Amino acid sequence: MGNLNQIGIIGSGSWATALVKIISEKPQVSVRWWIRNSETLDYIKEFHHNPRYLSSVKINLQKVSLHGDLQSMIEQCDAIILAVPSAFLHEALQNISLPKNKIYISAVKGVDPTTRLVIARYLENRHGISPENIGLIAGPCHAEEVALEKLSYLTLSATENALAAQIESLVQCRYINTCINNDLYGAEYAAVLKNIYAIGAGIAHGLGYGDNFHAVYTGAALREMELFLEALHETHRDVKDAAYLGDLLVTCYSQFSRNRTFGNMLGKGYSVKSAQLEMNMIAEGYYATGNIYPICNEKNIPAPIIEAVYNVLYSNANPAVVFGQLSRQLF
Repeated sequence: MGNLNQIGIIGSGSWATALVKIISEKPQVSVRWWIRNSETLDYIKEFHHNPRYLSSVKINLQKVSLHGDLQSMIEQCDAIILAVPSAFLHEALQNISLPKNKIYISAVKGVDPTTRLVIARYLENRHGISPENIGLIAGPCHAEEVALEKLSYLTLSATENALAAQIESLVQCRYINTCINNDLYGAEYAAVLKNIYAIGAGIAHGLGYGDNFHAVYTGAALREMELFLEALHETHRDVKDAAYLGDLLVTCYSQFSRNRTFGNMLGKGYSVKSAQLEMNMIAEGYYATGNIYPICNEKNIPAPIIEAVYNVLYSNANPAVVFGQLSRQLF
C-alpha cells in the first residue's frame, strides 16, 4: 500500500472544511479540494475561508489547491475523501470514473438514496471499488469544535487495520485523538443511525421532555442500534465504544448537532418543510430515516424509535402523539 500524500476532498460543507483544516496541517501532505459551486471556489481563492461554513477557519492555499473539475482532481490523488451530503453523492459521481487503484474514504455519515446502501457498500456495488481500498472517518466529533481546536475524537475504520492506520496518520494531531477498528460497515451504519436518533432526541426536547426521558431514550436507542447492526452486519463489536455510543451521545445532546436542532424545531411545531428551509445545513437524519425504516421492515428488525421518527417526518404524524406513545414503550 503506497503513501497517501495527495489527498482529495469532495464537498464544501462544514465537515469537508474541517477535514481540509486538519489534513492541510500535515507537513508531507497536499490537499486537493473539489468545490462544485464556482462562486464559493472563487471566494475561497480570494479571501482564504469558506463563506458559508466554518468561516473562522483560514485555508492555507500554499497547501490546498482548489478544483472545479472533479475527474481531473481524482486522477491526481492517492486518496479521496467523500464529504458531501448523501442525497447528492450519486449525482456528484454520476459521470465520474473512479480509478480502482485509489483509496476512497467516506466521511458522509449517510445512505445513498438510489441503492439504500451505506457509502462503503455503494462504492463496491456501483463503482467496483474493492473493500480493501475503502475507509471510514467516524466520530464522535463535531466540525465546529474542530474549527475551535477543541479536543476531539475520530474513529478510523477499514477492513484492514493497515489502511485504518494510514487514515489515522492523516487526521491525528494535537487536538484530534484517534482510534481504529475494522468494523467498516457496522461503524458506518452506526454513523447513519445516530442521526435518526438525534432527530428523535430533538423532537422530544422541543416537546418539553426532560433529562429523565432523554436518559431512557438514549439507552433504548443504543439497544435498537445494536439489534440493527447485528441484523445487517454481524461481527464482533462493542457498541459501548466511541464509534457507536460516543457518537450517539454527542449527536443526541450537542448544541452543534444539526439533526437534533432539526428535530427540536419539529417538536416546537415547525412543519418538516419549514424546518428544512430554516436551517442552512442539511440534516442527514432526514434522508437516513427514509432509507433505513424500509430496511427495518424488510429485515423484521424491531425499531420503535426509527418508526416514530419516520412517522413524524414522512407520514405527517403529530409529534406529541407519536412521542407520547413512544414514551410508554421504551422503559
